[in-house]
Amino acid sequence: MKKREPVHIGDIISKTLKQFRGEGEEQLVTIWKIWDNVVGEYIAKHAQPEAFKGKILLVKVTDSSWMQQLQFEKKEIISKLNHALRKNLIEEIKFKVGTVRDFHEERGNEILTDDE
Repeated sequence: MKKREPVHIGDIISKTLKQFRGEGEEQLVTIWKIWDNVVGEYIAKHAQPEAFKGKILLVKVTDSSWMQQLQFEKKEIISKLNHALRKNLIEEIKFKVGTVRDFHEERGNEILTDDE
């Protein structure tokens, strides 16, 4: 039987983290797809999912007043998201103030060609 070469623990940890990071990114894409329908367009203009890791969703908000308002609505948002996802994926939402892109405005300014 052939002996295996020793493997550095850092390599194992790095590989494992990459696998988990990939899962979080995939889940984040899924959350993005349902976000507007779950929270409504008005809230979606002021709050956007930024990251998902270990059942915690990080959401960027436009300012501290939105952060405070959404803190009050957090349990309901988690419940609605999990219902739409059909599984208990999200246990916690953390909010942080940051730049929120207005995708709704950008979509409205797109020019459609005959091919679209």
